[in-house]
Amino acid sequence: MPGWLGGLVEESFFVGCGLHEGRRKNEKNIFCLGCCTSICPHCAPAHPSHPLLQVRRYVYNDVVRLDDLEKLIDCSFVQPYTINSAKAVFLKPRPQSRPPKVSGNICLTCDRILQDGFHFCSLSCKVDHIMLRGEDLSSILFRFDESDFTVSHFECLRVDGTDPLDEDRNSPGGGGGGGRTKHKSGGGFFPQMVLSLSNRRKGAPRRSPMS
Repeated sequence: MPGWLGGLVEESFFVGCGLHEGRRKNEKNIFCLGCCTSICPHCAPAHPSHPLLQVRRYVYNDVVRLDDLEKLIDCSFVQPYTINSAKAVFLKPRPQSRPPKVSGNICLTCDRILQDGFHFCSLSCKVDHIMLRGEDLSSILFRFDESDFTVSHFECLRVDGTDPLDEDRNSPGGGGGGGRTKHKSGGGFFPQMVLSLSNRRKGAPRRSPMS
């Protein structure tokens, strides 16, 4: 497993940055793909040439915009969720108070109930499933363009200790066949984003750099 992928699914986000205690908006909601660690917005200037990925918060769990994540790794069969008119993927499985009692389509790793057509509830569940089967993770990794992950791509970076996506808590999951639907954001947490599931990379992915 490349270091950036292991760090992304294991790091803690939205906790206070020890280097910037006492400063406003010091929660770690950025992942440095070069250093394989979580950082806060105040740390970003110390990583000027590193590719940075913005992590967001939804119902107290870490998510990444699907459009961003698909530039790094094949997210097919991972169930996305519609949040403020955009698609997002959970990094880790959400806690379950009890095992599911109904039969149906469930996550192959953690048994969470899913919409038909999906096999995993989070990126971590897909990665764990592939590794448990002894398969090569390089088959789902992309060689990404670092220019797609500069800090200049961050808009309305928001880490104020609240759950900014609670207003869409009841939004339906983003599932089904997808199609080529585009959604224009009206601002909020995913500003000026155009979503298209048809942007998923085609063909055999290339091995990601082991950084």
